[in-house]
Amino acid sequence: MSRFDIKDKVAIITGGAGGIGTCIAQEYAKAGGKVVVASRNQENLDKVVANIKDAGGEAMSVVADITKPDQVDNLIATTVEKYGVLDIMVNNAGGGSRMQKAEDTPYDEWVRLIDFNLTGTFVCCMAAGNQMIKQGNGNIINISSIAGTKGNPGMLHYSAAKAGVNSLTNNLAFMWSGHNIRVNCILPGFVATPLMRQYNVVPPDVDKNGNPVPRLSLPPEPEEVAHLALFLAADASEGITGEQIPIRRWQKSERHWV
Repeated sequence: MSRFDIKDKVAIITGGAGGIGTCIAQEYAKAGGKVVVASRNQENLDKVVANIKDAGGEAMSVVADITKPDQVDNLIATTVEKYGVLDIMVNNAGGGSRMQKAEDTPYDEWVRLIDFNLTGTFVCCMAAGNQMIKQGNGNIINISSIAGTKGNPGMLHYSAAKAGVNSLTNNLAFMWSGHNIRVNCILPGFVATPLMRQYNVVPPDVDKNGNPVPRLSLPPEPEEVAHLALFLAADASEGITGEQIPIRRWQKSERHWV
């Protein structure tokens, strides 16, 4: 077996019903993993599972709200009951909000985004981590954001939440290393997900003169994030823990990373 395969490894992907989460689930299934996708929407989960099975992969779904500890506990228990183990936990579920001035950030919106992006990731890490401690090994991959290190003007709460995820990752990697549990973090910048394309905010791949835009000047596709998540899930990365790995593009015209 290749060290880049995850054959027969059991992986949960939260936020698995669309965008980056779906791409990670598909890549894991292609690499031989047994995939459990979780989200709040059963209908969307059914579509993801059906597509994976049609492609010859193995997948199941569990409806779960990551801000509800009892639902996350059920997600872990259902997975272990089915497969006997939990090898990989990908904490992908999260989301942003409308852009606004820092001084206009409503308290309830602050609480909602911190709860969804940071507390939800904490809840999932604790549930998965306790199972992995029992097993004596495991692998946790948190999907954070470059906003957690660089900030995101107009999204104070989201940036703060993702900074918390980064710190959570570092601390758990240190504290759980003795249990043979790796904990890493992927920091995407702007990603050309189907939702972003729907909002018509993904730049064209040709310039105003009709010339192709260099690939590294375009935002990454969700599949590229999934490829990095696959590497971190595989034995090829067994010596990597506590890392925050960005995936972003250089915008030459604006001279900054996104």
